[in-house]
Amino acid sequence: MKLKHLFSFAALFIITAFSTLASAQGADAAAAVKAQGLASNFGIIAIAAGLTMGLAALGGSLGQGRAAAAALEGIARNPGAAGQIRGPMILGLALIESLVIYALIIALLLVLKVG
Repeated sequence: MKLKHLFSFAALFIITAFSTLASAQGADAAAAVKAQGLASNFGIIAIAAGLTMGLAALGGSLGQGRAAAAALEGIARNPGAAGQIRGPMILGLALIESLVIYALIIALLLVLKVG
């Protein structure tokens, strides 16, 4: 389990390092950007948008998986309660998905701010 976490953090570090290097720009380009009145931190905003969507998708999928697993386990233990479990489960899944959609909107606003 710890090895999986180590590889995840290493991959995140490598992606962040390379995207920062890829977004580096010369002094002339930075002066042109400031002259236009645009933000000069395009790389940071792009990384923030990517991390926002990545973390939202990860958290949403873990939450939905746990909610569905718990509901199915409850239905398997007591099949007569399937009708009482299904409604709150669908409501919970919709609320989890709405949080992921909010993260998508935030990421889109960040990306549109760059453009």
